[in-house]
Amino acid sequence: MQETETLRDWIKQAKRIVFFGGAGVSTESNIPDFRSEDGLYHLSYQYPPETILSHTFFMRQTEEFFRFYRDKMLYLDARPNAAHKALAKWEREGKLQGVITQNIDGLHQKAGSKTVIELHGSVLRNYCMRCGKFYPAEEILHSEGVPRCSCGGIIKPDVVLYEEALSQENLETAVQMIRSADVLIVGGTSLAVYPAAGLIDYYRGHRLVLINKAPTPYDRKADLLIAGKIGEVLKSVAEEA
Repeated sequence: MQETETLRDWIKQAKRIVFFGGAGVSTESNIPDFRSEDGLYHLSYQYPPETILSHTFFMRQTEEFFRFYRDKMLYLDARPNAAHKALAKWEREGKLQGVITQNIDGLHQKAGSKTVIELHGSVLRNYCMRCGKFYPAEEILHSEGVPRCSCGGIIKPDVVLYEEALSQENLETAVQMIRSADVLIVGGTSLAVYPAAGLIDYYRGHRLVLINKAPTPYDRKADLLIAGKIGEVLKSVAEEA
C-alpha cells in the first residue's frame, strides 16, 4: 500500500513526531466509544451519554452518574494494542516527541509512553471533592452508590465532563508540541470534538497524516490520508521503521 510506504519513509526521516488520538485508538483494545448507544442502552438509561457525562448531571443526579460511569467508562482490564505499542517504541527511539490523547483510559502509559497529554483527564485518578485525597479507579469500580471519602466528601473522577473546561496548561503544552512537530499523525478521531480538534490548526509542517476508518472534516488538509484501523496501520509501519 503506497500510503503506508510513504508514512514509513516519513517516520524514518522524522525527529519530532507528535501523535494526536481519539476513541478509535482505544476501541481496538475493546473499549467501546461511550457515545455508541446499542439496542440495550435505552433499556438501562433514560438519558443520552452526553447528558449523563455532564457537570450538571454529576452534581444533580450523582448516583445515576456513577451507575453509568461504572458500567460504561471503566475498563480496567484493557490492554494496550498495536497502536499504543508502536508509539511507545518510537518515543524510546527518540523519534516521537509525545502523545496528545482525548482518551481517559491510561493505555498509552501502560504501553510505556512517557510524554502523554491527557486532554480529557484519566479514570485512573480520582479525588475527594472536599479534602483532595487520591483514590485509584478500583475504589470507584467496587464502591456502591456514590463513592465517599473517609472524610465524607464525594470522590470525583479526574475526567473532564461536558460543561467543564479543559486544562489550560495541557492545551498550551499540546499547542507547543504540535507547532514544533515535523510529522503530525492524527488517528482514531472524528475531529468533531472542540476545542481539542482545533489543536491541529497549530501544525506548521507539511506532513500531516490522518488515519481513520471514517472521513473527517480535516481530510482535505491532510498531506497523507490513510483509511483503516490505526493499530493495523501503525503496526505494519513500526515493523519496518
